Amino acid sequence: MSTQRPTGRLGPAELVQLTTVARRFHLDQRTKVQIADEFGLSRFKVARLLERAQAEGLVRIEIGRPAEIDTDLSEAVRSRLGLAHAIVADVHDDDLAAIRREVARVAADHLGELTEPGDVVGLAWGRALHELTTQLGRLPQCVAVQLCGALPRTDVDASSVDITRRLADAAHGSAVTFYAPLLVPDADTAAALRGEPGIAEALAHYPRLSVAVVSIGAWEPELSTVYDALTEDERAALRDAGAVAETCGIVLAADGQPLEPGLRDRVIGVSPDELRTTDRVVAIAYGDQKADAVRVTRRAGIGTSLVTHTALAKRLLAED
Repeated sequence: MSTQRPTGRLGPAELVQLTTVARRFHLDQRTKVQIADEFGLSRFKVARLLERAQAEGLVRIEIGRPAEIDTDLSEAVRSRLGLAHAIVADVHDDDLAAIRREVARVAADHLGELTEPGDVVGLAWGRALHELTTQLGRLPQCVAVQLCGALPRTDVDASSVDITRRLADAAHGSAVTFYAPLLVPDADTAAALRGEPGIAEALAHYPRLSVAVVSIGAWEPELSTVYDALTEDERAALRDAGAVAETCGIVLAADGQPLEPGLRDRVIGVSPDELRTTDRVVAIAYGDQKADAVRVTRRAGIGTSLVTHTALAKRLLAED
């Protein structure tokens, strides 16, 4: 009578040996040499047993991901856009405010890991940036610089000065702020304001920025605070000129070039070149209608990190 067991089936003693060796190695953190000494085996035999345990399904190696971040989508977006970092918040919600809150939270964490002691960190203004500063943890000591003025909105109860000071408080650093709107009626007014001491001090910091945080807007209603602040004639004129995206009052055409003069001569804030030359720029985008705006902003050379959410990430990957 044959005593050979069916092919592929582990005998009881084999099962015990494979399981015990695998536990010693994977759970008890013993080395192969230590296991070999314990059981009177060679380390090469231990290695073969560990391989067999995995092949038989006794050991399953899984690489998990944080529940709030879709790591696979993040890497796909990073690769597609050629970014240093892309972080996709794993949010499945139709409520834009809920999406904004979660994206801002992830962006706050990302800012914490990017910032180094002594950095000059610029912060733009908007709903997402306001939300981000309410969720900041402790940051390395740095200088916080206001990147632009603000616009009146009923759904943002903090000015650019307020959110820049929050950033400085989180970093136990100094804040460089000024009181001015993002957009003024004409170029002469903007030029006069830029000469004011507080504003001039902030402008002087922009070439020294090492980190900046901005949000990406699309040239549509409710998708850009600047768009919403303009008259219908001004919006239409910029749309006819090719406006697709906006950040910090910088209006971008499909090729990534700023529309000049566009609004630049009326804006109190950082310039496109100053953002392009900043070492680490976190761009925040939410709302799945902003796929083209994200691509255009990247085409403009603005942003080394993108923080977004599931629906927009899928649009970025699905559309060319």
